[in-house]
Amino acid sequence: MERNDRIVVLGEDVTYWGAVFGFTQGLFEKFGRRRVIDTPITEQTFMGISVGAAAVGLHPVVSLMFVDFLGAGFDQMFNHMAKNYYMSGGQFPMPVTVITAIGGGYGDSAQHSQVLYSLFAHLPGFKVVIPSTPYDAKGLTVKALRDPNPVVIFGHKLLTGLPFLPFEGTEEEIPDEPYEVEFGKAAIRREGSDITIIGVGLMVHRSLKAAEMLQKDGISAEVIDLRTLVPLDEDTIIKSAKKTGRVLIVDEDYMSYGMTGEITFRIQSKALKDLKVPIERLAVPDVPIPFSKPLEEAVIPSVNAIYEKAKKLV
Repeated sequence: MERNDRIVVLGEDVTYWGAVFGFTQGLFEKFGRRRVIDTPITEQTFMGISVGAAAVGLHPVVSLMFVDFLGAGFDQMFNHMAKNYYMSGGQFPMPVTVITAIGGGYGDSAQHSQVLYSLFAHLPGFKVVIPSTPYDAKGLTVKALRDPNPVVIFGHKLLTGLPFLPFEGTEEEIPDEPYEVEFGKAAIRREGSDITIIGVGLMVHRSLKAAEMLQKDGISAEVIDLRTLVPLDEDTIIKSAKKTGRVLIVDEDYMSYGMTGEITFRIQSKALKDLKVPIERLAVPDVPIPFSKPLEEAVIPSVNAIYEKAKKLV
């Protein structure tokens, strides 16, 4: 915001609260009400404002408090934000960055615990970003703020380190100066030779823990963090699948019509002859996320579930 005076921030509680998960803290005091704007609790309104603001040259950064609330702004996002640049023949760029919180694991039930990034990946027009580390969270955000297209950043709540939530992420030092993490470039978080485990967000951390357990059984697991679904780093996925011959795709989204099915097809279309066994998937069964702690733990892929699935595959 210091470097680009076209950037404005809007959403629910972005001023004094810093948005519900704190990502805008301190901005209101520094930049004031003209650039950090609290909105009514009406997603259709502030998503529509962001579309109009982008069309006249601003770069809105929009806080969608929980991704589950996207339904209230569905028309503005899916029919305008994602399509106006295309439908105007390039006359109206849409430099909008939407930041939203995803994921369960802390008992927030069916309307506050989904991830839903596959909905955005399905629709042409959005870039879909899912950081799993502090370094990537900053670098991918900087990249989004320099991109002329709509970018949706999905931050998992259990990776934030906020005191009222369980923490399953990592802490690390990151540079003060701006830097970019490229879209469409996956990270190999752990090298391996026996099986490839693919995931995003929280599932990367759980996969890494499962890989440590597998190592004790003499199984070498490679863990790939996709970082972005759109664009997707297909080359890294295919190369790893050919190397290990076994693939497990882990996702906190629903199983049907989601990320696991898409990546399965892409691997099979280019590396089928290199696979030693059929690809396996582990995702949320097609049920709403339960409030009950034992039921929630049963449907969201756990470290042990990833370990057991991978071990069986090898």
